[in-house]
Amino acid sequence: MATASDGGFNIAPMDQFVVQPLFSDGPLGMFTVSNATLWMALAVVCTVLLLVVGSRGRAVIPSRAQSVAELAYGFVYKMVEDVTGKDAVRYFPYIMTLFMFILMANMLALIPTSFSPTSHIAVTAVLALAVFIGVTVLGFVKNGASFLSLFWVSSAPLALRPILAIIELISYFVRPVSHSVRLAGNITAGHAVLKVFAGFAAALGVFSFLPILAITAIYALEVLVAFIQAYVFTILTCVYLKDALHPHH
Repeated sequence: MATASDGGFNIAPMDQFVVQPLFSDGPLGMFTVSNATLWMALAVVCTVLLLVVGSRGRAVIPSRAQSVAELAYGFVYKMVEDVTGKDAVRYFPYIMTLFMFILMANMLALIPTSFSPTSHIAVTAVLALAVFIGVTVLGFVKNGASFLSLFWVSSAPLALRPILAIIELISYFVRPVSHSVRLAGNITAGHAVLKVFAGFAAALGVFSFLPILAITAIYALEVLVAFIQAYVFTILTCVYLKDALHPHH
């Protein structure tokens, strides 16, 4: 929000990230329906509309919705196959769902006055922890104790292997942190910058065209970032899945 006061102006770019209840003015509880709940639900609805409703006809000459759904399907399927291997294709539905949810949430957040759930570490941390716990359990189920070979760099000199094992172990447990912070940080930064320039446009009067030009350029960049961050989150999931299926260095 930008307001003029005593010849100056005040911009609060972080106000857009405040989680608020939708149907009351009270405090947020565990089961409170909030603006974050609404926009996550809309992301799910949009995903279902695109992948299920939009492509249910399976026409030889596809509609626009079917074309987009098929492109998304082929893009993620090839990513899983190329990064993780053909034996990981059975996990494709989860990875596809993850990609589409993050992408839809990011894209919907670019609508003016909307809310960005993926800017909150509480949301991205749950997604990252689900991946981390899932691939860890899968690694032990598929490989047993030999999954621990992921942390033992057998190609390194014997004297360095214990040190490298500690480093590998630490880096493994840092994965959900970096996985979640990267997504939340990039989305938060982009939306905050947009709000700052919007505040400049509201306060500069006749010179407002300058920040408006900047907003246009940044908005175009944010559209690209929305896709890239969904892609990065998904491809890292594929990399972690590959480590679970093939842990040997």
